[in-house]
Amino acid sequence: MAGNFYSVRCSDCENEQTVFGKASTEVACAVCGTTLARPTGGKAEIEHEIIETVESR
Repeated sequence: MAGNFYSVRCSDCENEQTVFGKASTEVACAVCGTTLARPTGGKAEIEHEIIETVESR
């Protein structure tokens, strides 16, 4: 399972959270609960600012 992890900043509360690029479920911000990423069947749709790629394979 190859995929990237991204550091994403929530635009509502400025929390930074690591998100898998091929997430199969919705990913919510750990602080405010805003949806950060939605599954699309392949790569997840990341709805907030991607700060950096944490791990790439």
